[in-house]
Amino acid sequence: MSNEPAGRDAADADRMGPRASPSGSGRIGRFDAVATAVFAVSATAAAVFFTQPWTRIAVAVSLACFAAGVVAFLWGYAVAVQRSRVDDISVAAMYFLVDGAAPRRTGRVLNGLLAVQVTVGLVTALTRPSTDGTPGSTLAFGILVPVLGLGLNGLWSARHGTFRPRRRGNPDGEAPSGQDDAHE
Repeated sequence: MSNEPAGRDAADADRMGPRASPSGSGRIGRFDAVATAVFAVSATAAAVFFTQPWTRIAVAVSLACFAAGVVAFLWGYAVAVQRSRVDDISVAAMYFLVDGAAPRRTGRVLNGLLAVQVTVGLVTALTRPSTDGTPGSTLAFGILVPVLGLGLNGLWSARHGTFRPRRRGNPDGEAPSGQDDAHE
């Protein structure tokens, strides 16, 4: 019996090369995991101690994750726009890795990290809804962090995802997506 993954996972491992992680998510998954762990530790420490420097560290980490997520989101979007000329890419498949866009294990890992980001961001923000009687909390910055998970999911799927080929016509004779023939 071979140790190689069967079927689609084997093809994905070949496509991603020898540097792919065990989850199949490669560098993108490793970066996502490290950033999520750093965020979870800093946000939890800030929620528990709620003193300097913990709150400042948590804000800095949250904003860095958000900024990295915006860059990943835009990068993934640019790659997906190019791929959409030949592939039928849906928003759900791109950002939530559904409909076979990613191998199951990769989808579980990347979506699991996104779920951790959402959970930690909401829970830590809700533990301290106000600061010394004034509305708001520095921990609210944590709710920006899931942009990192969405951006990295989009980047991974744009670069490595599997999508159906785009059809160049409609059996009913109508243009695809409700467009007329002049706007294909």
